[in-house]
Amino acid sequence: MPPLLAVRELSLSYPDGKRALADVNLEVRPRELTVLLGGNGCGKTTLLRCIIHALTPTSGEVWLDGTELTKLSGEALRHARLDIAMIWQQAHLIRRRGVAANVAAGALGRHQTWWTAFGGLPATEKWAARLYLNDVGLGHLAGQRAGTLSGGQAQRVAIARALAQQPRLLLADEPVASLDPEAAHGIMRLLTQLAHRDGLAVLCVLHQVDLAYDYADRIVGMRAGRIAFDSPPASLPRDQVRDLYLADAA
Repeated sequence: MPPLLAVRELSLSYPDGKRALADVNLEVRPRELTVLLGGNGCGKTTLLRCIIHALTPTSGEVWLDGTELTKLSGEALRHARLDIAMIWQQAHLIRRRGVAANVAAGALGRHQTWWTAFGGLPATEKWAARLYLNDVGLGHLAGQRAGTLSGGQAQRVAIARALAQQPRLLLADEPVASLDPEAAHGIMRLLTQLAHRDGLAVLCVLHQVDLAYDYADRIVGMRAGRIAFDSPPASLPRDQVRDLYLADAA
């Protein structure tokens, strides 16, 4: 299956000369959960930000289904980004609003009207939000205020909000970092389901090596802004992953 996301020779250097990314090549395919591992400061989050064009790389290309995102700007970039949803370490829900309303907000990129500009939510999206909540196992909490949720529940709502965007590529930056082990496994099972059952291409940054081995179709290691390895878990020795973190800490 051809890749949905293709990163080609991507590099990023800051004005002070520090190089954050160096000649990164990466592909992510539909129906695939790819996990990105590496120590703090190795470039994982920087890579995600370059993919969504929140950071502009110094050189290289980011392709999404045949469209080069690195050359886009303005309305063309905004439209292309609709195919990419981002999940962060913190859910960033509006605590005083209902769960369904938080989910429906994920669809606002498709609705450019005066009503949505002032925070209005189309009735059709409010209805669809309940379907996305069912997908993440929280349909029964649609009317509850977001501020009452547990950490695991809040992250599931954030995933439902991402689904409301109707993306083809899902990026997740340490989505289980603040969760207990049971909730973390629940989120990883959900991401696996979204890839394998629903056909999304999923790229997930993790620090938990065991979770990567349990759920990833491919594990990609980063060290000092470069790709160190890219392998299915079954053929990746754990010593190689351990060395990745030791080298990053040296």
